[in-house]
Amino acid sequence: MSGADAILAAIFWPLAGALAIALAGRVSDNLRETVTMVTAAGLIFIVWGLLPEVYGGGRPATELAEIVPGIEIAFRVEPLGMLFAALASGLWIINSLYSIGYMRGNKEQNQTRFYTCFAIALGATMGIAFAANLLTLFLFYEILTLSTYPLVAHKGDEKTVRSARVYLGILLTTSIGLLLPAIIWTYMAAGTGDFTPGGILAGKVDGPAVGFLLALFVFGIGKAAMMPVHRWLPAAMVAPTPVSALLHAVAVVKAGVFTVTKVIVYIFGVDYLFSVPSSGWLLYAAAFTVVTASLVALRQTNIKRLLAYSTIAQLSYVVMAAAILKPLAEIGAAVHMVAHAFGKITLFFAAGAIYVAAKKTEVFELRGIGRRMPWTMTAFTIGALSMIGVPPTGGFVSKWFILAGAFQDDNYLAIATIIVSTALNAAYFLPIIYLAWFTTEKEPPAIDHGEAPRPAVIALTITAALTILFFFFNGTVLELERQVVAGMTP
Repeated sequence: MSGADAILAAIFWPLAGALAIALAGRVSDNLRETVTMVTAAGLIFIVWGLLPEVYGGGRPATELAEIVPGIEIAFRVEPLGMLFAALASGLWIINSLYSIGYMRGNKEQNQTRFYTCFAIALGATMGIAFAANLLTLFLFYEILTLSTYPLVAHKGDEKTVRSARVYLGILLTTSIGLLLPAIIWTYMAAGTGDFTPGGILAGKVDGPAVGFLLALFVFGIGKAAMMPVHRWLPAAMVAPTPVSALLHAVAVVKAGVFTVTKVIVYIFGVDYLFSVPSSGWLLYAAAFTVVTASLVALRQTNIKRLLAYSTIAQLSYVVMAAAILKPLAEIGAAVHMVAHAFGKITLFFAAGAIYVAAKKTEVFELRGIGRRMPWTMTAFTIGALSMIGVPPTGGFVSKWFILAGAFQDDNYLAIATIIVSTALNAAYFLPIIYLAWFTTEKEPPAIDHGEAPRPAVIALTITAALTILFFFFNGTVLELERQVVAGMTP
C-alpha cells in the first residue's frame, strides 16, 4: 500500500468500521464487539505501517478534493502528526477492550451507538493528525466534536443532556467564533493555510496583530481546555468512563493541544513568534492554567472531576512547553502528550473499574480499597506517579525535557510553574494512594466486591505497563520530534 493510499485508509477505515459496527449490533453483542476490535486492530496496522517511511524522512501526501482554486482538502504525514496518529490508534484497541468489560459490567444501554460513534471519532482524529492545511484540520475538528456529543450524552438523563449541551456549546462556539476567523485571516494574509516547516506568517502579519491572531487560534481551539474555555471538560465527566478516557487520553483534548502545537510550529513558526513580543502572553496564560487547574483539582472530592482538572493542568504543560519556543521544550511538549496519554488513561480506567465493581465515585470512599482491588489500585498508583513526574514513569521523561527547555531559555516562570504544579499534583494524588493502601475500611462495604470484569483489568494493566515502559523505551518518539525541531527554522 502506497503512503497516499494508507492515509486515506487510515481515515476511512474507522468510518467503514462504524457502519459495520452498527450493522453487527443488530445481530449480536459478541459480533458487534468483534467487529470493533477488528476495526481497531486494522487501524493500528494501517497507521503504524506509515511509521517507517516518516521515520526515514519521507512525507507521504495526498489530495482528496479542491474546494476552490488553491484551497484543498489534503493530507500530509509529518512527524508530529505521525506521533499523534500512532498514539490514538494504539490506545483505541486498548480502550475498546476496556469498554467491553465496562459497558457489560455496568449494563449500559445503547452500546451499539456507543461503539459506532467511537469509531467515527477515531476516523476524525486521523483526519486531524494527517491534515495538510488549516481547512482540512478544521473540517475534521468539527466532525470530532459532533461525533463525541452522543458519547458525552450517553446516559440520556436530564443532568447528562445538560452537561453535553455545555460540551457542544463551548466547543462549537469557540471553533466557529474564534478558530474559523483565525483560519480565514491566515489564508488572506499568507495566501495559503498549508502546514509548513518554519511557518507561513513571517512578514505577513506583524506587531500586535500577531498576538491577537495567536489568541484567536489558542482560545478557538477549545479542545485544548485553556482557561477560561475549559468548562466543557469537567462537564463531560457525566459520560461513561471509556468516553472520559477518549476525551482525555486518546482523541479530544489531545487533538486540542496537538493543534495548538502544530499551529505554533507550522503556521506561525517558532523563530518568528520568538521575535514578536506580542506573542509572549501565551506562556503566562498556560502557566496560569497549569497552577489554577491544579488548585481546583486539590479541592475535588469526586474522582473523575479531580482527574478532569488534572488533565486541564497537565495538557497546559504542552501549551506552555510549546510557548517556551526552544527546541528541547518543543520535544518535551510532544513527549508529554504521549506520557500523559498513558498515565491518564490508566487513571480513568482505574476510576471506571472502581465504579463497576464497587459503585464508588468519591475519594473518601477509597479507604482500604487496595486490598480488594490490588490490580486496579496498583495501576492507579503508577498513573498517579506519572502525573507527578516520579521515575521510572513516562511523566518524568516529559518533565525533564520541558524543564531542560525552560533552562535553555532561562525561563524562570516556566521552571517555577512546573515546581509548584508538581507539588500540587503530589498533594492531591498521594493522599488517594495513602487512603487506598495504608488505611483500613471502617465498616464492610455495601457491595462485597473484588476486581472489575477481566477485560477492564487487562486493559488497565497494559496501560500501566506502557506508562513504565515509556520511561525506558522512548527513542522513536524522540527521533520523530527531533525531525520536527530540525525543521522549525525556515
